[in-house]
Amino acid sequence: MNLVKQLFLGAIAVVATFAIWVVYVPSAAPFLDRIGVYDLIGMDAPETGQDQGRGFGGGTTQVIVAEVTAGQVNARVSAIGDGRAAQTVTIRSVTTGVISDLPVAPGSYLEAGALVAQMDDAAERIAVERARLVMADVTDEFDRIRQLGSSGTVANASIRAAELALRTAELELEQAEFDLQQRRITAPISGWVGLLDAGQGDRIGAQEPIAIITDRSSLQIDFRVPERYINELSIGMAMDVTPLSRPDQKLQGEIAALDNVVDRASRTLRVQGRLDNEDDRLRAGQAFSVSLSFPGEELPAVDPLAIQWAGDGSFVWIADGDTARRVPVTIRQRNSSSVIVEGDLSPGDLVITEGLQSLRPGAPVEIVGNGTSDLESTAQSGAIQGL
Repeated sequence: MNLVKQLFLGAIAVVATFAIWVVYVPSAAPFLDRIGVYDLIGMDAPETGQDQGRGFGGGTTQVIVAEVTAGQVNARVSAIGDGRAAQTVTIRSVTTGVISDLPVAPGSYLEAGALVAQMDDAAERIAVERARLVMADVTDEFDRIRQLGSSGTVANASIRAAELALRTAELELEQAEFDLQQRRITAPISGWVGLLDAGQGDRIGAQEPIAIITDRSSLQIDFRVPERYINELSIGMAMDVTPLSRPDQKLQGEIAALDNVVDRASRTLRVQGRLDNEDDRLRAGQAFSVSLSFPGEELPAVDPLAIQWAGDGSFVWIADGDTARRVPVTIRQRNSSSVIVEGDLSPGDLVITEGLQSLRPGAPVEIVGNGTSDLESTAQSGAIQGL
């Protein structure tokens, strides 16, 4: 019996202490409201107010408010892309032979038309000289027959045969000069020379690579974007680019081309961006992180201090005239100076940012400042009570 009696008296003491805490401590009611006690027992939170500085009894709560503004939810897409030079050309020999001269060095810059490699061309030079001799002889014969033809001593058939021989000699000379030119390999574009695949004195076959020239004054970055953002993409759209090897290096590029087919396997669209490389610090083949920002829907934006939490989620307090109103909200995006939310709010509404400890639905409030700076100055002068 003594144990039962002690337990009973202990329970009474706990209940009495809890009741005193609920009645006389101003922060008790908001705490019980936040954890959902009043919702659980099916009643509204009791009205508790603040007197001049202690919070006992009924009264008006002095608060600081901030105006609800319009914010825009920004969707951001990130992808990994591969960099390619604006132009890349593999220099190959078109004929078989020995490289007699290789005036380029790896890493050097060449202008378009500069000599890359000279093949042994002794046989081709002889062929050109022979063709020129034949051309000269045929030209003299043609002139002689044409003069005789004008006097009527040569048949027209002989004149036509001489014309055909002259034209044939001209073509043979052109062919010999073309073969000689093919022994000289030049750069088709301006750019940087990579590592050489052949050296002076090497014998190479037709279509064997000699060097690769890249024009990397700008880089093309290939990456993919989910198909739901296709309508948001446009040529010239800005993009943020970061080399994976240099995360601290932030660059700006733009979209240069869009594919016309969505990949069925990944449901993505291939996009090609352009990145300036005038300082020549980037290389083709590097991996880049690409980010695109898309403007989203417009929603209310509130001061971060206004966001409160309860058992059923986040909410804010609205100063609706001279009373407080609780509005449930869903956080959509956090920014450095505001929080974009979804809820029954409109730009121009006043959300309470300070003086939240004793608020309850329908409680009387008095707006004594607007913004954090007003709160600090007012609090220092002692005008705000119970915050």
